[in-house]
Amino acid sequence: MSEARVFAVSELTDLVKNDLESNFSFLVVEGEISNWRPAPSGHVYFTLKDKGAMLQAVMFKGKAMRLSFRPNDGMVVRASGGLTVYAARGQYQLVVDSMQMAGAGDILAMLDERKRRLAAEGLFDQDRKKSIPAFPSRVAVITSPTGAAIRDILNVLARRNAGLRVTVLPSLVQGDEAPASLVRQLETANAWNLGDVIILGRGGGSLEDLLAFSDEAVVRAVASSRIPVISAVGHETDWSLCDLAADMRAPTPSAAAELVSESAAAVRDRVAEAAFALESSIRGKLDRARLALKAFSPDNLEMRLERALFPSRQRFDDAKEVLIRGMKDAALGSRHRMSRALAVLGAADPNAVLARGFSVIRKSGSTKAIRDSADISSGDMLDIRFAAGGAKAITTEVLP
Repeated sequence: MSEARVFAVSELTDLVKNDLESNFSFLVVEGEISNWRPAPSGHVYFTLKDKGAMLQAVMFKGKAMRLSFRPNDGMVVRASGGLTVYAARGQYQLVVDSMQMAGAGDILAMLDERKRRLAAEGLFDQDRKKSIPAFPSRVAVITSPTGAAIRDILNVLARRNAGLRVTVLPSLVQGDEAPASLVRQLETANAWNLGDVIILGRGGGSLEDLLAFSDEAVVRAVASSRIPVISAVGHETDWSLCDLAADMRAPTPSAAAELVSESAAAVRDRVAEAAFALESSIRGKLDRARLALKAFSPDNLEMRLERALFPSRQRFDDAKEVLIRGMKDAALGSRHRMSRALAVLGAADPNAVLARGFSVIRKSGSTKAIRDSADISSGDMLDIRFAAGGAKAITTEVLP
């Protein structure tokens, strides 16, 4: 008898893991949720069970965020994914990629087909939507008169705007008769003009619980309402076709009440902000006007005129300086030429020559100066002119 092979625990676990993951890479498991445990990381750990067995399951954060409903313990679901082995604990588990409520697949397919058909008719178009009045004085609320939604709405309205008139139109919000009841109250609100805005909604629930708000007749009534409609169906993660047809979607009934009831404190703050902005704008415009008018003050006008005339005055002063320098240079040149002429004239002045010891000799009775001894003869009477005074003489001898 051959000896049995001995496996290490990790080795055996790896073999089981590989076998499970290769043979059960994708499957759909239906069961009841138990011990639903969201982790701080965003991953969710839970158990799927039926009467005879339990299966551990995990859904990672990215997949869990895409769920269209809020899972709870006791809810029967269909989970799609693959099997794996968590080696540290030696247990196999289902890694869930997607999940829907059991029986919800057919409902979702029906809703998707209805959504595409109504969208093709333009019932969800953005340009059809009416604006919600900022300060409505009357609000019509269509919901169950006994549910938590009406209590939440009335509490919020009383706290934020006690003077708001509220008309409650009681309606069924779940079951086969709910769509007709909702349509009837929508028509009543419009026929009697019971509000400036309509809040249509209910508290949270399963996909089946909210089906009335995706009924085709209800969706058409919402889309054709003359009064603006706020859809407030379920919790933030819930959805209905009324959300698409309404003029605005609120994540909860309380949020819808807040949208139509601006608090007095918020209004005062907005008025104060608007007043401050208006005052700042007016003050800025006045400052700009004063600055513009300052340009026309006498001092400013004089300064601007001085600046305008400065280039001309500068050119005039420069021309004057050039003219004065030219006149001075011309006068200096004339004075210099005159001095030279006077010097020449002085040098040619007979008196100046006489002053240097020379004398002028003429025959008596003649004005012609004797320059050559040949012009006189012995015995001629001569007039001698000195620088100061003169004399008469008689020629006694003439030298060659």
